[in-house]
Amino acid sequence: MIADERMATFINSMDTQNTPYLEMLEQEAKKSHVPIIRREMQSFLKVLLRIKEPERILEVGTAIGFSALFMAEYGPKNCEITTIENYEKRIPIARANFEEAGKSDQITLLTGDAKDVLKTLYDPFDLIFMDAAKGQYINFLPDVLRLMQKGSILVSDNVLQEGDIIESHYIVGRRNRTIYKRMRKYLYILKHHEELVTAIVPLGDGITLSVKK
Repeated sequence: MIADERMATFINSMDTQNTPYLEMLEQEAKKSHVPIIRREMQSFLKVLLRIKEPERILEVGTAIGFSALFMAEYGPKNCEITTIENYEKRIPIARANFEEAGKSDQITLLTGDAKDVLKTLYDPFDLIFMDAAKGQYINFLPDVLRLMQKGSILVSDNVLQEGDIIESHYIVGRRNRTIYKRMRKYLYILKHHEELVTAIVPLGDGITLSVKK
């Protein structure tokens, strides 16, 4: 967590609950140690969805489907959500959750490596939410940019790597160094890309908010 833990706890204590189904799904995810978007990220997305009112949403990284269901619940009622997942064990769980929540008609789950699946998509999206393998963000970016139009928003989650992003290369654990290098490069590209305006926000584990010019 990037923000002071006491401050984050205080802010989250002010939050209102989600729908009963989302609350139940969040508790199940915690028991199963499945990472889902944090409470502060949920609050941020609620506001962003209300401001942007996206008709078409793309999510890279489904897991058990919590964030897709969250965006379906708090986004426009007629919005269409496409979500991509590669981990075979979680795919049937996500499908079952979409069905149980009555959102199967609104959410399309595409399976496979996002690097390959993204190349099969052509129509632009209003909002793209990146929450997959952190070391792959930079590899997804060319197709993500292709799928954005003027005013499209890209949100990338968990970009500050629990604070490791500001540490020396030698302090970061050896097995995390590749992710560290790629994420630093990803952030640099987002901030300097001529087609984007990007803010890096120390929310949760760090997010970026990018708008296509």
